[in-house]
Amino acid sequence: MQISMKCSIAVHCLIFIHEAKGIAKVTSGLLAQSTGCNPVVIRNIISALKKDGLIDVARGTGGAELCKDPSEITLYMIYSALEPTGLSSLIGIHNCQERACPVAKNIHYVLDKPYHKIEDSIRETMEGITLESMINDFHKKVSENMPSDKDGEIRSQTD
Repeated sequence: MQISMKCSIAVHCLIFIHEAKGIAKVTSGLLAQSTGCNPVVIRNIISALKKDGLIDVARGTGGAELCKDPSEITLYMIYSALEPTGLSSLIGIHNCQERACPVAKNIHYVLDKPYHKIEDSIRETMEGITLESMINDFHKKVSENMPSDKDGEIRSQTD
């Protein structure tokens, strides 16, 4: 069971976009440099986040910015933008109900309820985590490691 790495890349991008506000114009090239991902992957992620109304991107020259306050953006919203059917496919049930075995015929029924319960629990947990809380964690870690200029890293990448 694994949540796609696209979600962590998207969170990385959103934190970067937030931190770069007023400092740098955030482009897919800049995000690719920060994440270490191919710019095409970044553009696909940015497109999904834009489609779901989490960010806006200026036409032509680019430049991404958040459309909502970080306190209003949940990890589940980010994940759902990238993986619309993600949770329902997170835990799969093998296809065997056509077999003569009574276990095979009924395994979908047996697993349906517990798997939905797991999906609901994951969704609820993800809905309780905001971009704001992740940004706060980022700031805490940066202040522990580099007590100097908080946006120095973003400045150095844009220079």
